[in-house]
Amino acid sequence: MLKNLFHFVISLVLLSLSGDAMAQQPKPIVTVDTRLIAANTQFGFKLFDQLAKQDAGKNIFVSPSSVALALAMIYNGASGETQQAMAKALELNGMSLPEVNQANAALQTMLAGADPKVQLTIANSLWARKDITFKPEFIKRTKDYFSAEVASLDFGSPNAPITINNWVNQKTNGKISKIVESLPSDAILYLLNAIYFKGNWSVQFDKAKTKDGQFMLSSGAKKKHPMMSQTGRYKYYENKTFQAIALPYGAGRMSLYVFLPAKDANLQTFLAGLNAANWESWMPQFRSVEGSIVLPRFKLEYEIVLNNALKALGMEAAFDPQRANFAEMYAKSASANVFIGEVKHKTFVEVNEEGTEAAAVTSGGMHLTSYTPPFNMVVDRPFFGAIRDNQTGTILFMGAIVEPK
Repeated sequence: MLKNLFHFVISLVLLSLSGDAMAQQPKPIVTVDTRLIAANTQFGFKLFDQLAKQDAGKNIFVSPSSVALALAMIYNGASGETQQAMAKALELNGMSLPEVNQANAALQTMLAGADPKVQLTIANSLWARKDITFKPEFIKRTKDYFSAEVASLDFGSPNAPITINNWVNQKTNGKISKIVESLPSDAILYLLNAIYFKGNWSVQFDKAKTKDGQFMLSSGAKKKHPMMSQTGRYKYYENKTFQAIALPYGAGRMSLYVFLPAKDANLQTFLAGLNAANWESWMPQFRSVEGSIVLPRFKLEYEIVLNNALKALGMEAAFDPQRANFAEMYAKSASANVFIGEVKHKTFVEVNEEGTEAAAVTSGGMHLTSYTPPFNMVVDRPFFGAIRDNQTGTILFMGAIVEPK
């Protein structure tokens, strides 16, 4: 009996040591396909270029990551010409769909908890019309690779928009309360991405040093505005056309990059040369330099429908009720077809002495041509019937059936 007890104790010790060893094992290293990062960067700058032209002279603040993730979920349902058009717009040519999905899954994993001192949450959701059946493979991919919450809704209910907007409000920590006003009668699916970011500066600005200063507007007029100031060592880069600084958050993994056009230039000139290639050439040139920074404290909200910008990038087919092909999402029939009705984007940002808080939501609404809700007709009482020639309108027969025989 003592021998058995001895063996039992030894087994428990070995099991405990084994568990400790497993607990101490490093977490598996997650890597992201660099082709996706390059694609997202190119897409982001192309999209921004379109919006800068569309909203010239206005404040613009977008999340290319949010737009790319929402469109990537829609991309999973595309086929044929539509898939090719979306791949071109999203710069995904050369990557297979499984590669795109795996890279997006890895990217979201890497960004989650990237810096314990920075709060970054990414959430995806799929809201399906309850009387529509979507392809199981499409639904599964949104769950598996995008961790999307999937829900079935009665789109005809007045509570449906409220339900979707409540999700948006929750996932953006109350910074964006609404993305849909109402659900159109031909809407069958909404794919949403929400990103929330809150990071304190690695070295916060002293509020006592914030003073009212002069901010020169594009028109040349000057506006009185609170300006934050700080001195220290920063990642900095300067050339003939601009000055640039990287202000780090938390442990330094994430930073706010601020580019200030030279006095003899302007923002429009800078934006004309803003593209993925130049961006990649600038990044390695930042060096640690002593200096000072004066930055305006600001808060803004931005909202835009991205249809025109995405069409300009080559996605026209996806928005065309006749040309769109989302056969991987919903079985196309002779009488109805799925297309993108609207891609809507909303953002919020606040930059102050403590740090930055930002949120974004992108909504992709899928519509169905000639959609009417399924009906149930049970002919179990007296009825009228007619046989008609639909070309000439001639009624060949008509009758009232009160008792089938």
